[in-house]
Amino acid sequence: MASTSRRALDAQPPGTAAGTVPGKTLGTAKEPRLSARATATAEIYRSLRGDIVAMRRKPGEPIVEKHVAESFGVSRTPVREALLRLADDGLVEIFPQSGTFVARIPVNALPEAVVIRTSLECTAVRYAAVRAARSQIAALRANVLLQQEMAAAGNLDGFHEADEEFHRLISDIAGFPGLWTMAQQVKMQVDRYRRLTLPEPGRIPHVLAEHTGIVDAIAARDPAEAERLMVIHLGALLESVPNTQGANPFFFSGAQPDDASKTPPKTKTESTPS
Repeated sequence: MASTSRRALDAQPPGTAAGTVPGKTLGTAKEPRLSARATATAEIYRSLRGDIVAMRRKPGEPIVEKHVAESFGVSRTPVREALLRLADDGLVEIFPQSGTFVARIPVNALPEAVVIRTSLECTAVRYAAVRAARSQIAALRANVLLQQEMAAAGNLDGFHEADEEFHRLISDIAGFPGLWTMAQQVKMQVDRYRRLTLPEPGRIPHVLAEHTGIVDAIAARDPAEAERLMVIHLGALLESVPNTQGANPFFFSGAQPDDASKTPPKTKTESTPS
């Protein structure tokens, strides 16, 4: 590649600007445009993904390429590329003759996502219970207090963000932040569903009590109890699926498996992480 470019440069007629070939554009000249498009695609993807997961864009709602392109001041190309990524995530559905729509929440995918997340977070909480420093336990308690403040103010978005931070902190304390990164990759649909459960009477106080119990177990250096409470906490998400789906039928697709909300059999952990 380098020798080809050098021959092209040597063959340039006098007066031709360096780095150009008559009638052609070298690869380096395209890079800024490609980089700008990739940046725009990433920005649009993050924005739309955030709106969909936070339920600011509701399941079934159309996404108009032209409107998105205008709002970001770009052509439709990076918008289409962002939408293709979202389709791969299962967050949008693209119908060539009809348009693009926010995907409905697939009920039958929720149990598997919860099982994967539970496996990852149970590992994290066991290590956290062994490794947590006093300052880190204090950070968890401060986070729970923030959740309480957000709940008292009726700020559901703020509560959700504090809740997410609570689980991220546990992975950090465990020494394996990648566990939370992996959990985020599988729980997008669960997050959408969970947003619908927060306004349910008694839901937030129940979550706060569960979080408090988990912190107490970590502070007591009891990994088995911390894991047990994490299993209960995350498994409880599935218990209200039928009611939540019944109250918002248009937001869901498919049906929950009959045994999806059943608690898996308890297994005794053979060793304690250290």
